[in-house]
Amino acid sequence: MSPRAPSQSVAPCIEDLIARRELSAVFQPIIDFDGGSIVGYEGLIRGPAGTPLESPFRLFAQAAAEGRTMALEQAAALTCIEAFAHFACTGKLFLNFSAAAIRHLMENGEPAFALLRQRGLDTNRVVIELTEQSAIADLNDFLPVVASLRSMGAQFALDDYGTANASMNLWVRLQPDVVKIDRFFIHEIASDPLKFEAVRAMQHFANASGARLVAEGIENEADLIVLRDMGIGCGQGYFFGRPASRPALAVAEEARNAIGAGHIAVFPETTRNAPASPSGSMASARMLVQAPALPRQATNNDVLELFNRLPDLHAVAVVENDAPIALINRRAFMDRYALPYHRELFGKKPCLQFANASPVVIEKSMTVEQMAKLLASDDQRYLADGFVITDNGRYAGLGTGENLVRAVTEVRIEAARYANPLTFLPGNIPISSHIERLLSHDAGFYACYVDLNHFKPFNDQYGYWQGDEVLKFAAAVLADVCDPTRDFLGHVGGDDFLILFQSDDWHERAMRAIHLFNEGAQRFYAPADRQAGGIHGEDRRGNPTFFGFVTMAIGGVRIESGGGAKYSSDEIASVAALAKRRAKHESSGFVLVDAGESAAQLRGRPETPHAAEGGARGKPADAGGSHAASRSAARASCENSTAR
Repeated sequence: MSPRAPSQSVAPCIEDLIARRELSAVFQPIIDFDGGSIVGYEGLIRGPAGTPLESPFRLFAQAAAEGRTMALEQAAALTCIEAFAHFACTGKLFLNFSAAAIRHLMENGEPAFALLRQRGLDTNRVVIELTEQSAIADLNDFLPVVASLRSMGAQFALDDYGTANASMNLWVRLQPDVVKIDRFFIHEIASDPLKFEAVRAMQHFANASGARLVAEGIENEADLIVLRDMGIGCGQGYFFGRPASRPALAVAEEARNAIGAGHIAVFPETTRNAPASPSGSMASARMLVQAPALPRQATNNDVLELFNRLPDLHAVAVVENDAPIALINRRAFMDRYALPYHRELFGKKPCLQFANASPVVIEKSMTVEQMAKLLASDDQRYLADGFVITDNGRYAGLGTGENLVRAVTEVRIEAARYANPLTFLPGNIPISSHIERLLSHDAGFYACYVDLNHFKPFNDQYGYWQGDEVLKFAAAVLADVCDPTRDFLGHVGGDDFLILFQSDDWHERAMRAIHLFNEGAQRFYAPADRQAGGIHGEDRRGNPTFFGFVTMAIGGVRIESGGGAKYSSDEIASVAALAKRRAKHESSGFVLVDAGESAAQLRGRPETPHAAEGGARGKPADAGGSHAASRSAARASCENSTAR
């Protein structure tokens, strides 16, 4: 008789788990950012502890394999309702359902809603979440289900919005009361510009549709503060608490402190990771000359008549089937026609006889960088003849070389206001926007204007390209000392930067930047100049002068919490620029000035004669000059870049 084989443990079926009441509920709090209170809990289900089916993923996979998903969803809801009532939780209960289960609930809702009534819970305290796995075959057929759900007092929510089946189509058609943003978009939103922009787009649509947003998957303070300052209403995630069998009755101290933190978030900027891409259509629009064209069969007399009728027209395009095939320059044509007998000999001949059959053609969608390459190319025909502008290959108008240079320069200057083209740091408009946010929130901060001493002589001696390397090194040093979640770093233009510090140790960070830059900048000099301690050059008056190494100077101004209403963003930037000019005369390279004193000077009142905090007073600065410099630096930097 053969020995008996050991018995194999068989996982219990879903029906048995439900019958034996081996399912248990856990709850994760949902937090209101306005005040930091718990507004509700998401009820989640777990299988028997210590078994493979404890995980909800494994549990529902087993249910799907057995064809018992609907039964498990119903049992999970009943289990969560019973536990929620047992613990006498306040706020709302969020329950997850598939589309089929929601339909079944409304058709046969007595067990769940009866249990609610038995436990003394109103249906208006329940939010039914449509899970992301749910595919709805016919939305029109599902709309009455949602309407019926609302008629009973419950609210309807889209779960994990942005993934799987939770689409914009559902949002528009079902008009949920609550939309829960999937954790993919929330995790590391503080450092991911694209996630930030995606959530901001959701926020705009939520405002339009009247839905309330809940950010899922919040796991750290930085992400929380960005979401809070964006205006997202609620959130949940491990930072507030993991799902627990006994619901948390209060927000943890760390999370409560983060919600009430005095500093405001530094929103992630796309310009920190990628260069700006100015619109080519913007440049094309600025240089487009609306001008009539002539058909291939036109004669030279037709060209002459057109030029005589439109004396400001510099050229005329010849087109066939709306596509340009040639360009006739006014000056060249008129000079040739002025010769004896040319009108009589060539007037009735085809206009292509005096045309440029291979003109420069610029497509309207061409990027600004492509246009800039054209400016630097060996083909300079556009300077004399002008060029043709097309829209998807069809004739749109003409342009001149002068207009091309001006359009590229203006678009680059405009782009530099948003992002510096060299360092990709935020430009003047994001800087002003962040200052306004700081002021509107009455947040205390330090505005520190950064400048490089002796940069112009270095740039003159070593050239623009090496000068650019020094500027990029300065940007890297400043970025390294900043806390990206608290400190905003912008590039005003040229060798001017602005930091809006909220870090408590801001002074140590500023001094570390000066030290790191001053040491590192020496590597950009030739060995002989390093040994000599600098370079020989000329000052602004043309006098021979010896210039030391490029060094960093930082002038700061303190804006106390609640005191921002006294100043505008322009005044703060100007006061910081004034402090920077003083710092250039200090051996330490740093000066902190009094905001009120310096603002008074900028407004035309005499400066109070006492030493500025943090360092001895430097020479009085020309406030108007520094203010103008801060506004024009980006323009000058961009123009220099274009010229190179």
